[in-house]
Amino acid sequence: MIRWVDFVIAHRKRILAAWIVLFALGAYAAANLGGLLTNRFSVPGSDSERGLELLKDRMSDRSDGAFTLVATGVDSSAERAAVGAAVERAARGVSRGKAGPVLPAGRGIVYAQISTPLENQEAAKLTPRLRRAIGDVPGARTFLSGYPAINHDTQAIFSEDLGRGEAIAVPIALLVLAFMFGTVGGIAVPVAFAAITIPTTLGLVWIFAHVMEMAIYVTNIVALIGLAIAIDYSMLVVFRFREQLAHGDDVPAALRTTMATAGRATIFSGLTVAVGLALLVFMPLPFMRSMGVGGLLVPLISIAASATLLPALLAVMGHRVNRWRIIPRRLLERRAATDVTGLWHRLATSIMRRPVWWFTAAGALMIAFALPATGLKLTGGDNRGVPLTTESTRGLHVLETTLGPGALAPHQLVVDTRRPEGASAPAIVAAQRRFVAELRRDPAIVPSTLAAPALVPRPQALQANLLDREGRVLQIRAAGRSDAGTQAAQDLVDRIRERYIPAARFPAQADVILTGAPAFGVDFIDKAYGAFPWLVLAVLVASYLLLLRAFRSVVLPLKAVVMNLLSVGATYGVLVLAFQHGWGEVLGLQQSPQVEAWIPIFLFAMLFGLSMDYEVFLLSRVREEWEKRHDNEQAVAYGLEHTGRIITAAAIIMIAAFAGFTAGSFVGLQQFGLGLSAAIFLDATIVRALLVPATMKLLGTWNWYLPERVRRALRLRPAPATTTAR
Repeated sequence: MIRWVDFVIAHRKRILAAWIVLFALGAYAAANLGGLLTNRFSVPGSDSERGLELLKDRMSDRSDGAFTLVATGVDSSAERAAVGAAVERAARGVSRGKAGPVLPAGRGIVYAQISTPLENQEAAKLTPRLRRAIGDVPGARTFLSGYPAINHDTQAIFSEDLGRGEAIAVPIALLVLAFMFGTVGGIAVPVAFAAITIPTTLGLVWIFAHVMEMAIYVTNIVALIGLAIAIDYSMLVVFRFREQLAHGDDVPAALRTTMATAGRATIFSGLTVAVGLALLVFMPLPFMRSMGVGGLLVPLISIAASATLLPALLAVMGHRVNRWRIIPRRLLERRAATDVTGLWHRLATSIMRRPVWWFTAAGALMIAFALPATGLKLTGGDNRGVPLTTESTRGLHVLETTLGPGALAPHQLVVDTRRPEGASAPAIVAAQRRFVAELRRDPAIVPSTLAAPALVPRPQALQANLLDREGRVLQIRAAGRSDAGTQAAQDLVDRIRERYIPAARFPAQADVILTGAPAFGVDFIDKAYGAFPWLVLAVLVASYLLLLRAFRSVVLPLKAVVMNLLSVGATYGVLVLAFQHGWGEVLGLQQSPQVEAWIPIFLFAMLFGLSMDYEVFLLSRVREEWEKRHDNEQAVAYGLEHTGRIITAAAIIMIAAFAGFTAGSFVGLQQFGLGLSAAIFLDATIVRALLVPATMKLLGTWNWYLPERVRRALRLRPAPATTTAR
């Protein structure tokens, strides 16, 4: 590291120029990134995905790209005919679009489907055109709804909610940085770090977006993680650089010591963050994989910047990092002092006087938060909780109060008969009737929504997209009484697949597939959580080996992994308490009997990385003090003194950023925001400030245990003598 720093000092202007070029290229690419991003959601290889593709290919029908026209005040046959004409006009506005029959939903309420072969994102773009085509229907009030229209109408609200986190984080970050750094010169470092690394990362996302699907929300992830890392690394390095300058070192010597200690910690920290986010890259779902790629690029770019941009900036700035004070000089000098015993030092010392008490209290509190996580219930997502402020969501509400919440998300059985006589074969017709009879007996099905070719004449079956033109592929539709992501809908999917389809006895050569939004949710959960435990195990092993090299101990990495798992478990428990048990209602949070299934996976990936970030900062300094003092208590006390305020400041900024999501309009964003905020709060307070010092006191010299065989395998220098250790 010291040799590398000498190289950076010698070429500091060239390095800064190179980063400015990367910033310019990245900013240009980021400006053109929006058109390459997608909100397409798929579950490759699943039955629901295969069924959807079959419907698209044979019937020009995708359930996720179908619109639904809802009309109220329809009291006469003339008004109903006018609604039908409006549906026909809208269908003609879509290539290969089809108008379904006008069906009753309640007194004076009718609805009709407009089928398209388009995916949700592409179909959503047609929403304004279809509304213009529908126009005014005499005597009726119309609402164009369906998944594409809801996507179109709520996208702006969703983007606004996402942007709120950044809007809150930036001013709070500046205030915290002003207080922490105390000088304009110091504040300039994290601002420059973030301003250069975030656009550079988005430039790489632009490259990846040309070769793979990238989720539309990846820019928000990059911005938030990039801001967090920029502040964390800059504070750790600048504070240490100031400390060395105050100690009397000249700029090159101060920079060498800084990068050999704090700089080294940022590199290992970046690697642990990357390991956590790499979990998403290997998820077998394109949406998650793209978010993982975007998130993974942030620490990788930040590692490169920490090793080059930061030392180059500090080499150029030198003592000017302390210029233009905005807080008293005495406070700055106190922060830079190496022998001060402040609040964090006193806290650590207090904990070590009664380590068992503090360990028991803090551990019991974290376990109490974690225990409710055993009741975590997942949903694949649906339209519950969408704001009823748009035309499409008001139309959805009309159907929910008449046909039921599952009206827009019917269960769709797709059958490829693979027979010359197709759907008209007696065995196929008989199987259809048996299947419909099974569904009709299920109390979770709305009987009036049942539709199958065996129940209607062929022309009407073609018109309603129940049969393809060759008569070979058919679908049977039925809406459930519950929304697509509810536990009741998931149970119904299981019953259809495990009981009703076998009981129908379709011929062996027929390909029978259940698709639709409820089936998609079930398949998403099964596929995601089939891979998740194994990927978690891989992350734990990789993190342990990486921290083994960083801390030069076999005990500290194990403690770090256990503490992080405890933090994640407590976070899951907070979500259960706040949303499933209703405790969050006092904070204005929506209530939900389930947590959206993507959230625990994203939380684990992000929190494991960010928590390890703080762990590396703390334990790297503790390790350094241990090697100086050979005194376990003093090492922990001084390590906490010099990193505690950095961890706290970074946590305040991140909590503010993620808390912005909890003020959003969507329950999923609220869950995500509360989960991140709660996790960082618990990790920065109970875990790092209380549990870690207590644990390290109880472990004593075992903290630093490293078998000789492991030391040689890692090519580490022998540990210093520990005759005074305790």
